[in-house]
Amino acid sequence: MVIQQLINGLSLGSIYALIALGYTMVYGIVLLINFAHGDVLMLGAYVGYYVLLTFGTSPLSFVIAIGTAMVVCAAVGIIIERFAYRPLRNAPRLNSLITAIAVSLILQNGARVLPFIGPDPRQFPTLPTVKISVGDFDISNIQLIVVSVSIGLMFLLNYIVNHTKAGKAMRAVSFDATAAGLMGVSINGIISFTFALGSALAAAGGVLFALAYPQIEPTMGAMPGLKAFIAAVLGGIGSIPGAMIGGYILGLVETLTKGFLSSQYADAISFSLLIIILLVKPSGLMGKKTRVKV
Repeated sequence: MVIQQLINGLSLGSIYALIALGYTMVYGIVLLINFAHGDVLMLGAYVGYYVLLTFGTSPLSFVIAIGTAMVVCAAVGIIIERFAYRPLRNAPRLNSLITAIAVSLILQNGARVLPFIGPDPRQFPTLPTVKISVGDFDISNIQLIVVSVSIGLMFLLNYIVNHTKAGKAMRAVSFDATAAGLMGVSINGIISFTFALGSALAAAGGVLFALAYPQIEPTMGAMPGLKAFIAAVLGGIGSIPGAMIGGYILGLVETLTKGFLSSQYADAISFSLLIIILLVKPSGLMGKKTRVKV
């Protein structure tokens, strides 16, 4: 029973970790909590939905669905950054925070009035579930897909950040944007690239989330988005490895709570983790303490 819940937790934690990476990358570059991130996940799920309706539910169709959702949401992320956040880059942070909440509400309520989305829940096309029994526990093909795709995308992100020119520029802007600009780095370009990358990961997370929990609606990104934010803070907001670790910890805690206590306590315990980590270690498990001159 414990092993079964751990497997379920790893599957859910993979999705949280994937979404949390978008939060932590954006915060690491522009010190902004992008609360519209969960709604980008929702858009990715709907893009995947229409791709699967068009091409069917074969494994190749899912690859196309994830790829298409990532491309579309990367473009959406760039548009959001360009028109909502960039004009406020030098404004007080509270202005950007309020704008992020406003963008989230615009995406949710805008989706409700669009004819191809609408307010009603839709059944997400999914693969037939095949369970593989190993001893006393089962692993489904859906869980294997979620975990393997998530880990693959995390390794891809790690390669981009640590072994490419764009990744080096991202790290430079995160460390000192002014100095990076003086060295010839395009600050606006790198910030747009970061939003695109984070939004693409959220889109992949949206398709995987809909694959595991096959029902989509305009508000579906709100709770996973908040949980991923908790994961990012838990691991250390601004730390990519921390976001991954925080996502898996939160996924395990949530599934163990549902398995051994009650599903009614799962959300309360998840949000309690946020309060505890802010009280005990505000910088998160892998975050670094920073000093601010006043």
